[in-house]
Amino acid sequence: MALSPTSIGTAPPPDTNFEVLARARARAALIPDLMIEAQRIANSITSGWHGRRKRGVGDTFWQFRPYDQGESMARIDWRRSARDESAIFVRDQEWEAAHTVWVWADQSASMLYKSETVKVSKQSRAMVLALALIDILSKSGERVGWPGVTNALSNRNAAERIATELMVTKTEESLAFPPLGQLRNRSELVMISDFLEPIEVTIGEIDRVARQGVHGTLVHIIDPAEEHFPFSGRTEFFDPETGRKSTFGRVEKIATEYQTIFKARQDTLAQHCKRLGWNYVVHHTDKLASVALVELHMRLSGEAAL
Repeated sequence: MALSPTSIGTAPPPDTNFEVLARARARAALIPDLMIEAQRIANSITSGWHGRRKRGVGDTFWQFRPYDQGESMARIDWRRSARDESAIFVRDQEWEAAHTVWVWADQSASMLYKSETVKVSKQSRAMVLALALIDILSKSGERVGWPGVTNALSNRNAAERIATELMVTKTEESLAFPPLGQLRNRSELVMISDFLEPIEVTIGEIDRVARQGVHGTLVHIIDPAEEHFPFSGRTEFFDPETGRKSTFGRVEKIATEYQTIFKARQDTLAQHCKRLGWNYVVHHTDKLASVALVELHMRLSGEAAL
């Protein structure tokens, strides 16, 4: 459940299908501007960048990933596997051929949140990061797609094509995670979200992706108010997904406990990703999108530690 304080100007919870449709139309109307911003950011930071390293036949180490049933046991890295009782890991080598990357940004109602101290909502920042990443990857020769919206495209203009499809395709806003039907073994999935579902549900979805042989990257989008909890006095919160409300007389009394729980949630996600050999990137909406995009590209390229 995502509780948002009404005192900082968030949108009211959806009560009707009309409001859900209105949100979808509003998002579609914003996509052209978000696409322009995404291309501006991508163009400003890609000078001199090269294509990503990729898994395949070669002599250069790329990454560890969970063992897939049916693979040769000769590929298992027993030393890496011994450090984690929950999984057996395979050592992947670098490959220079094109790779398939699926990019997905959460469209659920909680992503509309924007506190007073920032200029953009979580949803707007997530969409800009997603489209900018698609632009960079497609121009580097990658096959890129958006689960549930497009197939994987091998096209330098993939970002524009996917943005166009997002404007006309009715996405399921109640889905907190991407549909997995199009994903195949050895592909890669980048999920950009606030990950506010119950932690056990999120971990279960991550494991479901990993069992398909897909390597994942989580980009955790956080509004600074969600982390620091700067509220005081009588404050009403509501869940934008369900409309349920909670009121606190002196909300500052729960600030320390809230911050502890929020931090523990981040740590759990980071540690679980590390066990799977996945990437975990945190981005706050009061920071530059270009900073997150550089880190994300480095993680996907294997140039930064997990």
